[in-house]
Amino acid sequence: MQDDIKLAYMIAISIMMSFVAFIIVIVLMYNRRQLLYLKEKQLKESEYQNQLLQKELEKQKSIEIERERISHDMHDDLGARISALKLQAEFLKQKAEDEDLINDINDLLKTSEEMNISMREMLWSLNSGNDTVGSFIEYAKIYAEGFLKKTPIVLSFDRDQIVSDAPISTELRRSMFLCIKEALNNAYKYSGADQLKLSFIQENKYLIMNISDNGRGFKIETASGNGLRNMERRMKESCGTFEISSTEKGTSILFKISL
Repeated sequence: MQDDIKLAYMIAISIMMSFVAFIIVIVLMYNRRQLLYLKEKQLKESEYQNQLLQKELEKQKSIEIERERISHDMHDDLGARISALKLQAEFLKQKAEDEDLINDINDLLKTSEEMNISMREMLWSLNSGNDTVGSFIEYAKIYAEGFLKKTPIVLSFDRDQIVSDAPISTELRRSMFLCIKEALNNAYKYSGADQLKLSFIQENKYLIMNISDNGRGFKIETASGNGLRNMERRMKESCGTFEISSTEKGTSILFKISL
């Protein structure tokens, strides 16, 4: 009788162990299938993302090619026409005797020169070869030197921790450049300064630009005009920040963007 009970007990234990083993095998097989399914799903998702990335790269490449084409066309066609217009105006000026006519021709020459400068700025913006931090900073320096050359303002320049080949988008460098133009123009017109400093620093993925002068300053809360509003708007559109401080010892404007 006891042997029968022991046998039944052992059989029951064997059945339970077999059942547990069966459950474990089923769970392992299910987990394995789930893992294979997830891997297959991840692989398909990765392939899909790669396809999207490839399409985006092809799109960006076609945009760059079109930008280069427009840049060359503008340089060859529009640039030549502006130069021809300037030459004709110079020729007319030599022949003109009426003072009013000479003044009008001088205005025409000034306008053609401004058009030429604007065209060069547009060509710089369109050229994808300039989409680096180093290229932007060098162009900003050259522009500031040219702008202040005929003014009493002495320019000083500084750059720190700059990674010259770090990429910067066309939109960002265009926006920053327009802010530089606005700040330099304001300093020349209103500050009464004789010194201006243009400095750049790169901190991790951020590019910081500071323009400061030693002018008379102004009350920010009572400032009018579109200049400050335009700079603030451009920084907001570029997901950057814009800070200005001004005292009787000068004005400092700081721009910060994420690269």
